[in-house]
Amino acid sequence: MTVHQPGLPEDLPPAEELWARWALLAALEATTESEERPPRHRTGRWIDDAGLHWDDCGCTWWVMSKEAEGRFVLYGEDEASDVKCYEPAIDVLAGGPDWLPYDELRNRLEGCEIGCVYWYENGAWARAPYPDDLGDDGLYCGMSSFIDRGEVLGELQNALDDTVDGPSADSLLADAESYRLEPHGLLERLHGTNHLDDPVDRPAVARALARAGLTGERSATARS
Repeated sequence: MTVHQPGLPEDLPPAEELWARWALLAALEATTESEERPPRHRTGRWIDDAGLHWDDCGCTWWVMSKEAEGRFVLYGEDEASDVKCYEPAIDVLAGGPDWLPYDELRNRLEGCEIGCVYWYENGAWARAPYPDDLGDDGLYCGMSSFIDRGEVLGELQNALDDTVDGPSADSLLADAESYRLEPHGLLERLHGTNHLDDPVDRPAVARALARAGLTGERSATARS
């Protein structure tokens, strides 16, 4: 995999694939208790009405949301980003389409929270232009665990109980990426605890898969 610093739009997989990979890993962490927490009290990966989230409560946070059919926005920050300290200031919204969630993005920018913004429509990612001497925008450091399909596959494999028969990790991931995942096949194969050593909450996992649209149901997070 070629790593560009700063990131390029072509570094990202199609938004539908990125969404599916992220959502699948987020679902593995879902619990009924965490569903009731406000976002500011959550860490890790999760899905809610605002979209997909990844927050390590330290050096990186990211959000990916569906704005309409075929339209997505990805924004956040990794400590590797040089964008916020660059002078003169970089307008990360320059050239953005009119459907971006500008109120949310500008609020975050006013709080000096955002390192980069990417948007997706008509089958392609785009971002604002950067100065030639910008070192990094943090895209790869923040998103590598979802960009790299092999990493996603490895984490999914680790979540599966090899003593239980059922679909392979590769088959489950492919079905998720095609939005036709059968929850029963995944739920039956999961270990009793997740990678955080928390008990797997299978009903919450199933709800997260459906909310993300990976089971063929319409995602509740898409804005119309």
